[in-house]
Amino acid sequence: MTAPLIVGVGPAGIRAAQTLVAAGLRPQVVDEAPASGGQIYRQPLQPDGRSAQALYGSEAGKAVDLHRTFDGVLGKIDYYPNALLWNLRDGQADLAIAGRAKRIAYDGLILATGATDRILPVPGWTLPGVYTLGGSQVALKAQGCAIGRKVVFCGTGPLLYLVAWQYWKAGVTVAAVLDTAPASAKLALVRGLTLAPAIVLRGLKFGFDLKRAGVPIYSGVEALRFGGTARVEGISWRAGGREHHLLCDGIGYGLSLRPETQVADLAGCAFRFSARDRAFVPQKDAAGRSSVAGVYLAGDGAGIAGADAAERAGERAALALLQDRAFPVDTARCAALESDLAKIEKIRDMLEAAFPFPAHWAATLPDDLTLCRCEDVSVGSVRQAVQAFGLTEMNRLKAVTRTGMGRCQGRMCGAAVAEVLAGACGREVAAVGRLRGQAPVKPVPLTLEAAE
Repeated sequence: MTAPLIVGVGPAGIRAAQTLVAAGLRPQVVDEAPASGGQIYRQPLQPDGRSAQALYGSEAGKAVDLHRTFDGVLGKIDYYPNALLWNLRDGQADLAIAGRAKRIAYDGLILATGATDRILPVPGWTLPGVYTLGGSQVALKAQGCAIGRKVVFCGTGPLLYLVAWQYWKAGVTVAAVLDTAPASAKLALVRGLTLAPAIVLRGLKFGFDLKRAGVPIYSGVEALRFGGTARVEGISWRAGGREHHLLCDGIGYGLSLRPETQVADLAGCAFRFSARDRAFVPQKDAAGRSSVAGVYLAGDGAGIAGADAAERAGERAALALLQDRAFPVDTARCAALESDLAKIEKIRDMLEAAFPFPAHWAATLPDDLTLCRCEDVSVGSVRQAVQAFGLTEMNRLKAVTRTGMGRCQGRMCGAAVAEVLAGACGREVAAVGRLRGQAPVKPVPLTLEAAE
């Protein structure tokens, strides 16, 4: 007998599992991490003496509650940690676990796949010592180590200030915070005080604490360049009409987040373009139902909305699955969850206005800059291919240049490639399409032993 499958054990996946278990189902739960929590509430690989307060700050209570909730359902689910889901087909999921293949059948699918960092390449971005903001956070939370002794954090988005603050609280020297958003954009936060005072005030506190500690914060940063030979040794940028240079041995860089959608693609979900996320996201209704019967979407994998939204969306998607199977559900609870999610969407609009993506950068990228590091494709190669073949679509560009064919399957370079392609062919990003997901969505070892 098959059972529903939940992919991901962040806030959305945990609440989905809790809801299905409460209804008497025994879901299957798959996650790449060794423990629950997702990225935001990631647990250390080994207990290291740090308290929940030290790890998660003001969100410690939420983190502890979610971890305990998941621990409480462990005996009532079939849980596969450290498991890479690399394919879906015909109601079956292919996993790689400890070098062995495993195939599980499922009846109903809740995708809570989360998000990945969004970047645009800048000179020096492939140097050792340069990490994404998310990668910087993983090092600190899971491994209890920093990416350097003197670290600069740059880019934009709420994560920029959060990670910088977390490093400062951990005792690391934060040399500077470089925000690509203009200072005027932060007026959106002031307007958002009535909409989400707790969120805005918490974010302002991060910036205030950093400034009070003497950390320089620059706004409207342009022309980022990471310098060094064997590894990163410094950073240069332009702000306020001046050139700036700073020595450092670690850089955390990111331009907000992008949804992780490849598994939804394998599940056959229809997609739409999100102008706010500047990305194609799988279509869903207010309850989380996708375009495919029996497939439900929750959390940042269906559009960036944050951890609080992910919890609510995970519960709502599970309730939708139960509704579609004629289980009795609390319709008032369903309505309350949808109302909360609609409000959070407005908060996300406010945050996006405060931390806009620097779309104009794509036109300024030098031709010799590496764009797709997996396949070593330069910005100039993409522009030349567009001119030579009249390319206007992402998958045709992939076929000609191999962009997105490497280990990351476009997860890291896809957003940047779309921006460069759109600029080169004179179209909007929405018009150039998206890289289609295909199995394996992530690399699997050649030594993978066959499934039983």
